[in-house]
Amino acid sequence: MKPLPLWIALQFLSSLPIRLSGMPEPREMGRSLLFYPVVGLLFGLILLAVNALLVAAPPMLHAALLLTVWVLLSGGLHLDGLADSADAWLGGFGDRERTLTIMKDPRSGPIAVVTLVLVLLLKFCALLALIENHHNLGLILAPVIGRSALLGLFLCTPYVRAGGLGQALADHLPRRLGKQVLLASAVGCVLLAGVAGVIALLVAGLVFFWLRHLMLRRLGGTTGDTAGALLELLEVTVLVGLALA
Repeated sequence: MKPLPLWIALQFLSSLPIRLSGMPEPREMGRSLLFYPVVGLLFGLILLAVNALLVAAPPMLHAALLLTVWVLLSGGLHLDGLADSADAWLGGFGDRERTLTIMKDPRSGPIAVVTLVLVLLLKFCALLALIENHHNLGLILAPVIGRSALLGLFLCTPYVRAGGLGQALADHLPRRLGKQVLLASAVGCVLLAGVAGVIALLVAGLVFFWLRHLMLRRLGGTTGDTAGALLELLEVTVLVGLALA
């Protein structure tokens, strides 16, 4: 029996106990990209539930526990991509092949550690501000927009590593349906959050195209690591943007 694309997306993007019976076919892997926004919505609903359970906790502890659950939900997958990308961008000295080689190195240098600390600190502070102002919808908007952005990235950006999972995703993504899912996700954010949804989409869109420009200029496209970095940076952008709005 073929695994459903949703289960493939959940296994890849989350640490939830999803176990597939076998290796998915490339076509099913490509279709799983269509369900990335659904995974983001599921994350958001889980975070909202945890947020409700922590309502009586001190605000700083509340924010710290919420951030911990957020990181655990993804198993740190995208943070790893952010760390690898940060190291490669600095150590690559503008050279494409050197940048790609450094991204394959499992070790993390000082710039990776600093980047992770800053991103997590910004997320924590933004969550604290949203909690204190009772702006709970940011807990749904950030994960939905972040994972929708992965779909958008694969729709409009070449994948530069031949072979592997990312290549299968890029080659077998149903592009027309992908655009429809992306549009539906954006409309859903606006219908759900109104002005906050519009703000979140605008700031995320600006950062998305800036980061995509950097990827194209340095690498000629994206990799799994830069896709993970994009997701993390868009999540923190949405949270900070909503906290400042």
